[in-house]
Amino acid sequence: MKEDKSGYRAISKYLIGSPHKIRPVADLVRRLPYPEAVSILDNLPHKGAQLITKTVKSAASNALVSNKKLDEDMLYVREIYIDEGPRLKRIWFRGRGRADMQLKRMCHITVVIDETAKKVSTASTGSGKEAKAARGKKPAKKAVK
Repeated sequence: MKEDKSGYRAISKYLIGSPHKIRPVADLVRRLPYPEAVSILDNLPHKGAQLITKTVKSAASNALVSNKKLDEDMLYVREIYIDEGPRLKRIWFRGRGRADMQLKRMCHITVVIDETAKKVSTASTGSGKEAKAARGKKPAKKAVK
């Protein structure tokens, strides 16, 4: 997959699971570092957690294959959204000869993984006021007796 402004993407389509039930699980890992997101998803008992884990790992794999300089610790879950898919319609037989329609809902999971912003070191070799100004701190005032 080609690197672009939208990061590294993975899409899982036509997964049987209600989007309404899977979205709260996705909210738990949105904008988290990749290792933390995977560990949270692995420990959740929800069916949606397994589906999301598979997609997040696929997006991370796409990132690591596309850019060999990346490491898993440098990735974070930038976007994750759950879209509605088609519905399977099944007949649900009821009492007294009636039948209801049962909807088995499907969803599409899209995960975008991106690399974390590189932190620029502001360490200065100077001393005194210049070093404190470079770090963005005000010089300490002397106490007056």
